[in-house]
Amino acid sequence: MPPTRDLALLTLPNILTLLRIAVIPVMVVLFYLDGETVRWINCGLFTAAAITDFFDGWLARRSNQVSALGRFLDPIADKLLVAAVLMLLVGFGQVSVWSYPAAVIILMREILVSGLREYLAEIQVSMPVTTLAKWKTTVQLVALPVLIVGDLQWLPLPITLLGEILLWGAAVMTMVTGYDYLRVGLRHMVPSR
Repeated sequence: MPPTRDLALLTLPNILTLLRIAVIPVMVVLFYLDGETVRWINCGLFTAAAITDFFDGWLARRSNQVSALGRFLDPIADKLLVAAVLMLLVGFGQVSVWSYPAAVIILMREILVSGLREYLAEIQVSMPVTTLAKWKTTVQLVALPVLIVGDLQWLPLPITLLGEILLWGAAVMTMVTGYDYLRVGLRHMVPSR
């Protein structure tokens, strides 16, 4: 008996993507709990979710399980995870006020690029991910768990400051890549003369 369409969608890459989305409410709850151990658990959850971002795509390509659902959910899962953590870090005061603009810049770019990709997909134009955008994602995915853990009493290092510097590095790369994507997108929006 052939597998049903629903079961065919439950590939390992799609399950990893869905787990990345499912971990977000757990992380939200953990932000409301206090203590260093809870922060380490939250850091571990975020790190595991970030690692699945690499493996879901790699597994899908390697096992020839690339699906429309996966292509749809993967970027959404990434953006939901990053946006939720940025808002929680700001909301719970785990970053200084001078890092709020970096968080806003990152969120604005994610929304801009999502809308741009959606528009370009409608006119059947693909917008490949640039190398700088991959670096931006990497720096961002390092900065956020560092900020989740924050300063530790037993370790006299400015961990939060390090995380905020990384966050600003990601924000600068975010502005550059956002501008690059917008420039490419505008070529397809504005009629040539």
